[in-house]
Amino acid sequence: MNIAYSPCPNDTFVFHAWAHGLVPGAPKLNVTYADIDITNHLAARGEGPEVLKISYAALPWVLKDYALLPCGGALGRGCGPLVLSRSGLSAEADPALLSGKRVAVPSDRSTAYLLFRLWAAQKVPGGVSEIVVMPFDEIMPAVRDGNIDAGLVIHEARFTYPSYGLALLQDLGSWWEEDTGTPIPLGAIIARRSLDLGPIPGWIRSSIDYGWAHPEASKAYILEHAQEMDPDVAQQHINLYVNEFTRDLGTDGYKAISSLLGRAGAEGLIPEFDLGLLKFEA
Repeated sequence: MNIAYSPCPNDTFVFHAWAHGLVPGAPKLNVTYADIDITNHLAARGEGPEVLKISYAALPWVLKDYALLPCGGALGRGCGPLVLSRSGLSAEADPALLSGKRVAVPSDRSTAYLLFRLWAAQKVPGGVSEIVVMPFDEIMPAVRDGNIDAGLVIHEARFTYPSYGLALLQDLGSWWEEDTGTPIPLGAIIARRSLDLGPIPGWIRSSIDYGWAHPEASKAYILEHAQEMDPDVAQQHINLYVNEFTRDLGTDGYKAISSLLGRAGAEGLIPEFDLGLLKFEA
């Protein structure tokens, strides 16, 4: 089975056991490692593999061909995207200070992007002047070097941004949780509807359970793909993004996804789609 997911520690942790033939009955995986912005657009064009990781924000473009799986993705609390600046500016104190600024984002089809747009619509009078899409690993250096006014960052950047001399403007996860009471839906696992979908969630859950039961087994694989990340940072990343929602979205997970996409649809940030397509049917 062909699959695409990111080299980030949460994805390599989740799929380590399956990718290494440790899940009984699961087919062999042919893995492509790709940034989520790449997989978002592959899926939207219908060119993606059978199973792949995308942003929840990209679901409206792909649900005709792909089904959202009820496990394997990233939702959680206290793990939201951050808006950063090189100054001591505090947008939490005065969001108007972001008016007319240039902001870099890792994707215009990411949950981070939707959260930023929804927050800015509430909090930033007149909005920002320009949204610039760039690879996530280039954003913090660009802000540090003054090439961009502020940056929207994800994943391990929440642990490493102080080393770039950057300041936190807004934790969008904190805003989202306070505003909605739901967890933050970040990355989704989807599979082609033409597949026999029934056994796939079980294989993913078995892979997750193996990782939790044998935490040392996946470390070499995780660090091999973690782009020279410090082992402690990689473990923090896993602890934050691999949780009960990774194993099963549950009622709260589906509520969070519906809330995000419902609000984004009302703001015209995504195309119209049937929210009923979010439910998994084997």
